[in-house]
Amino acid sequence: MSDVPPDSAEPIADPALFDKVVNLTKRRGFVFPSADIYGGFRSTYDYGPIGVLLLRNVKDAWWRSMVQLRHDVLGLDAAILSPPAVWEASGHLANFTDPLVDCKVCNERFRLDKLDDTEVCPNCGATHSFTEARQFNLMFKTHAGPVEGAGHDVYLRPETAQGMFTNFANVLQTSRKKPPFGIAQIGKSFRNEITPGNFVFRTREFEQMEMEFFVPPDDADEWYQYWRKERFQWYLDLGMPEHLLRLRDHDEDELSHYSSATADVEFLFPWGWDELEGIANRGTFDLTAHATASGEKLDYFDPATNTRYTPKVIEPAAGATRTMMAFLMAAYDEEEVRGETRVVLRLHPRLAPYKVAVLPLSKKPELTGPAEELLSTLQPHYMCDYDETQNIGKRYRRQDELGTPVCITYDFESVDDHAVTVRDRDTMGQERIPIDEVLAHLQAKFGF
Repeated sequence: MSDVPPDSAEPIADPALFDKVVNLTKRRGFVFPSADIYGGFRSTYDYGPIGVLLLRNVKDAWWRSMVQLRHDVLGLDAAILSPPAVWEASGHLANFTDPLVDCKVCNERFRLDKLDDTEVCPNCGATHSFTEARQFNLMFKTHAGPVEGAGHDVYLRPETAQGMFTNFANVLQTSRKKPPFGIAQIGKSFRNEITPGNFVFRTREFEQMEMEFFVPPDDADEWYQYWRKERFQWYLDLGMPEHLLRLRDHDEDELSHYSSATADVEFLFPWGWDELEGIANRGTFDLTAHATASGEKLDYFDPATNTRYTPKVIEPAAGATRTMMAFLMAAYDEEEVRGETRVVLRLHPRLAPYKVAVLPLSKKPELTGPAEELLSTLQPHYMCDYDETQNIGKRYRRQDELGTPVCITYDFESVDDHAVTVRDRDTMGQERIPIDEVLAHLQAKFGF
C-alpha cells in the first residue's frame, strides 16, 4: 500500500489506495453505506457477507490473543446504556468534548483541532469565516422509560471501559483472581463525532476491543511497557508490514485527564499516520472515582502483605472497525499477470473471510456432487466458499479479491484419481492433493 524509498527509512502513503479499497469493499460485499436505498445515512455502514466475516475474524483474533491464550484476563459483556452517574464519575460529562466551529459562509461544522488551517474553511475556501470555538460533548443522550424528564436520562456509552471498572468488584469476587489481572470486552460504542469521515475509520457507531489490566501500584510502569510491546507485536503477528506501523508516545499536552502515560499504535493510512490503538496508564483514576461516587469499595486486600490498595490500570484500547480497515489496506496488492492486473488481498489466514473456496470445474452433477461432499468435510473446520459459476480463471480472480488463501478445484480427473488441484493465493502455484489428505494439508499450511 506504500513504498519505502531506497535512500530513506520513511514509508510514503499512497492516497490513491483509499478509493481502490473503498470501491473493492462495496463491489465484493465487504461494506455498504447504511440505508443505501434511501440515499444513505452519513457515517453509518453495514457490513456485508464478506465484511462481517473479516470483522468477526479481527475480533476473534484479538479475543484469542487477549483472553483465550492467557490465564490472567477474563471476559465481560457490559450494557450499552448507562445512567448519568457513571459518566459524571468518569469525567465524561465534563471532559469528553471537542472544540466545534461553524463556517459562517457554507454552514459546515468542523473540529477546530483537526483543521489544517484554522483561518481557511476546507469546504468552501472562505477565510476568517469561523465562529468562536465552543465545546461539544460527544455522548449520545436518550431517555429510558415512557416519560421524558429528570431521572430518566441515559447515555449510549462512548467507550466500553467504564463497564469493566464498575464490575471490578464483581469480577474480583467471582473469579478469585488477584492483581495483576485483566477484564476484556468487545462491543459497540457511540460518539457524536463532529466530523466523521475517512470511510469506516471515524464513525458515530463503532466497535471497540478494550482491556483493563489491574496491577499493584508499584508494578504499573513495568506492565505499561509490557503491554506497549505486546500490542504492537499482535499486528505484526497477523501479517501487518512493520514499516506501516509505529508506536508513538503522547506528549504531555496530549494526555487525557486520567492518563500519566499513553502510546498509540499508528498505521500509515492513505492520508498519513493515524491511530489504531492506544495503550494508557490510567492510574487509579477510574476505580477511585467510581468508589467515591457510588460509596462502594473498589480496592483489593492483599493477604500476603496485609495491605489494602487501589490497583492502577493499564488499558490497551483498539478500534475493531478501523483495525479491519487497516488490515484491508495493508493486504491490498496489484500485480501484472499475463498482461492483466490482478487484485489480491494478502490477508493472514486467520483474518481471511474465507479460508478455502471449493470450485467444481463445471456444473455437471458428476463434479458438483463430490465437490459439495468435499465442502461439507471442510466446513466444520474452516469458513468456506463454494462457487460453480463462470470460468475457473474468473473464479480464481474473485477469490483473490476476497483474500481467500486457498482454492480447491474438483475437475474431471478428480473422478478417476480422487485428487484435487489446490491453488495458493499468493504464489498462484498449484499442486495435486489426494482428497483424503486435503484437510491435513490445509491444517499444516494454515497452522490451525
